[in-house]
Amino acid sequence: MDKICIKQLRVDAIIGIHEWEKRSTQPVYIDLDLSFDCRKAAHSDDIKDALDYYAVCQKITHFVRASRFELIERLAEEVAQLVLKEFACKKVKLKLFKPFAVANAQTVGIKISRSQSD
Repeated sequence: MDKICIKQLRVDAIIGIHEWEKRSTQPVYIDLDLSFDCRKAAHSDDIKDALDYYAVCQKITHFVRASRFELIERLAEEVAQLVLKEFACKKVKLKLFKPFAVANAQTVGIKISRSQSD
């Protein structure tokens, strides 16, 4: 299966369990591998036959900015389901990183994989 890869999409989010995290945004970074068959787009060279990664990034950015979750697990799941619902991809592999989650760690994150058949 072919894949569109999006690396380190930065979105400022309200995410966390602590009161200070609920009052202001902090960055999260999202990596995505989006599985779909790109042969039609490769032959037509037309965006209508492609998985529009710009539209994917815009949709995710708007969703995350408008959301308020306590756990990265929930945010990752919601983003994966949004992509599967709104775009023509068969499978999503998603990594979500929250750099300021732990003071003495570069970042904390989660990896999930979801498909249309789940």
